[in-house]
This record gives sequence, structure tokens and C-alpha cells, in this order.
Amino acid sequence: MRRHANAGLEAQRAPEWLARPERGSARTIRFIVWVALRLGRPAARLLLYPICLYFFLFSGAARAASRKYLGKVLGRPPGFGDVFRHYHTFAATILDRVYLLNGQYGRFDVRAYGADIVDSVLARGDGCLLLGAHIGSFEIIRSLGRDARGLRVSLVMYEENARKLNAVLEAINPDLNLQVIPLGKLDSMLKLDEALRSGACVGMLGDRTIEAEGTLACPFLGEPAQLAVGPMRIAAMLKRPLVLMFGLYRGGSRYDVHFERLADFGAVGRRDRGAAIEQALRQYAERMEHYCRLAPYNWFNFYDFWK
Repeated sequence: MRRHANAGLEAQRAPEWLARPERGSARTIRFIVWVALRLGRPAARLLLYPICLYFFLFSGAARAASRKYLGKVLGRPPGFGDVFRHYHTFAATILDRVYLLNGQYGRFDVRAYGADIVDSVLARGDGCLLLGAHIGSFEIIRSLGRDARGLRVSLVMYEENARKLNAVLEAINPDLNLQVIPLGKLDSMLKLDEALRSGACVGMLGDRTIEAEGTLACPFLGEPAQLAVGPMRIAAMLKRPLVLMFGLYRGGSRYDVHFERLADFGAVGRRDRGAAIEQALRQYAERMEHYCRLAPYNWFNFYDFWK
């Protein structure tokens, strides 16, 4: 029996991704930043090979999670080269983030698809609510909006995630002023609504859950996965359209940025809200699967996503 997203959601125990210890420190990040900015991207990219090999050898749980995901998305048992490429794709986007956060967007070949969808939403005068996942690079999307289109792009995340992000940003570029709206506070929704009304683009990543957050099981790569209802509820409460965003790394200096319409909660009444949220969440899972198959090594959840 199907359960609507506002009546019978499961409350998650602490997700596996939250229980994983963080690898790396501010000192390590600063070293990587120094290498990236002083020696240049070609030299820094050479260092990714021994770094990826180290993590391949000494991160057993992440390696097992990579194998499980790759087996699903590739439709065959993954080999060493597949897992290593998965690690390397992730590392390449992390390295590129250093350049993007230091104002070097121009060094990348970025191709945008569906950008007119964002333009049409912004033309309504209420900002644009974007929903992505840990697929590819969010930073390339933010840089595309800021540097190529002159848009203000903020990021919504839970307070603990915001704290971790701010620590990373401090190590990469202490002068950077990234607009982050923390959730879980009394005025969170007010700040989010104010940002949208001011014409900003506000992005969320919806593929990870937090403890006690409502979830819904959705088919994803052949097995049900618990997806957070929170992002859909936010869009429904604010009665805003929701636009999907995915910034896929395609190798070298190229990124493909995709935008798609997902749902518009503007005309959804309270009685129909649960069904609309569930439909949007299932569609979100379907589109995540589509982009994972399109660029299989761009999936950056190195834990058992279906557990």
C-alpha cells in the first residue's frame, strides 16, 4: 500500500553518511590549495593519481559502496579501473572547486542546457528554487549563475553541514563570502523566502537525509532508497516552482550543466500537498537515475545509499 508523503513517513535513524568520520583536515586542504594555485592545474591533477590510489587502498567501506553503486549503474561487475575512475572523477571536481572558489571560472568549458527554464522562473520576480544532488559539481552551477549570468546564488543546508562547509571554504578562500542559509532555526524559512523574493537563486541538495527527518522509499537503480521529503516540503510551503540542476563533469576542463522543471507547487492546495510532494520526490529519483546513467562516475555518495 502506498503512503502519502505527509502521512506515514519513516523517521530515519542516523544516516550512514553522517556516521562516517571526515577525512582530511584544514591543513591538508590548505596544502592542496597551495599546490593548485602555485603549481597550476596540470601539476595538481597529476597528484590526484597517488591520492586516489591511497584512498582506494585504505577506504574499504567507501570502496565497497562504490562497487555496489557501479554494479547497479553499469549493469556489470565493476573492475579496478571503474572504481579508480569513480574516485578520480570525484577528486577532479574537488580540485576544480579550488579554482572556481578563487574566481577562475573562465578556465572551464561550461555548456548549459535548459538555462531558459531558470530565466523564465526568475522573470516571475520571485527568485528560483533549485534542487540538485551529490552528482557532479554544485560549484560549477553556482559559478555559472554568478560569473556568466550575473545571478546571486545561495545554498540551503542544515546547520551542521553549513558548519563543515564554512570550515572548508575558510581553508580554500578566506575572503570568500558564500551565502548559506542554515535550516533548523526559527527564522530559516523567513530567510529563505526573503532570498527568493529578492530575486536570488537558492539551491538545495536533496539526496542525503538527516536523523529523524521524514523520508519516502523511491525506486532508484533497481532498489528502493529512502529520500528526504524536506526539500519538497519547503517548495510546497513556499508555493514555488522547483527546478532540477545537475553539473556533470565530462573530463578535462568540460562541464555540462543541466536544468529541468520538476514541480510547481504554486497552485497546490493543502489537501493535495502530500500527493504532489510524493509525485515530485519519485520524479526526482527517476531523474537522478537518468543522470547517473548519463555520467555514471559523477555519483559522489561513497556510502551504501540503499542501506
